[in-house]
Amino acid sequence: MEGSIIKIVGVPDFVTMTWLMMAVVLVFAYILGKNLRKFPDKVQYPFEALTSFIVYTLEDAMGSYGRKFFPLISGLAMFILIGNLMGLIPGFVQPTANLNTTLALALISFLVYNYEGIKKHGLVNYLKHFAGPIPLMAPLMFPIEVISHLSRILSLSFRLFGNMYGDEMVVLVLMILVPFLIPVAGEFIVFANSILQAFIFCILTVVYISSAIEDFEEH
Repeated sequence: MEGSIIKIVGVPDFVTMTWLMMAVVLVFAYILGKNLRKFPDKVQYPFEALTSFIVYTLEDAMGSYGRKFFPLISGLAMFILIGNLMGLIPGFVQPTANLNTTLALALISFLVYNYEGIKKHGLVNYLKHFAGPIPLMAPLMFPIEVISHLSRILSLSFRLFGNMYGDEMVVLVLMILVPFLIPVAGEFIVFANSILQAFIFCILTVVYISSAIEDFEEH
């Protein structure tokens, strides 16, 4: 697999790409924010559409309380999507094709939804839910629930990492077998999967948060 064309001595490629992506996004966000229009143009409109979609999704899952998580979900969406799409730029590598990046994102999701669950229900009630509704089954259910929640870290991180790393492998194989299809097939695969994986990661985070703050009312 080819590395990045931008090299910093002692710094891994995925870290360099992350810094570059963050710098570009911050500059672009500042410029866009300083030039907002009442009637959005073709540059502003996609971001307003994305904002509306995220807000509607959060409100559908958690009501008006869901708006609180807009900065988190929108931040994850933009980071993951742009990080994925960097694979379309020749000489760049995807930060999300590295397990260190996806694991960090998964840990953020894990910590947030558990924090919200504890904040909403209290530590004792939150942990009590892990034991299930039947006291006699608690010794069995509690470790199963703990393992289930911890497995979400692996599920989120490996799903995103595996898909984006797989994109790079597919493109490399296509480049060897049918190089004339790379401009079309390779870029389409990366583009489509980039959007899909960003959506899946964010929607799962919304589901986890929603479950943590609402489902316990039944017990």
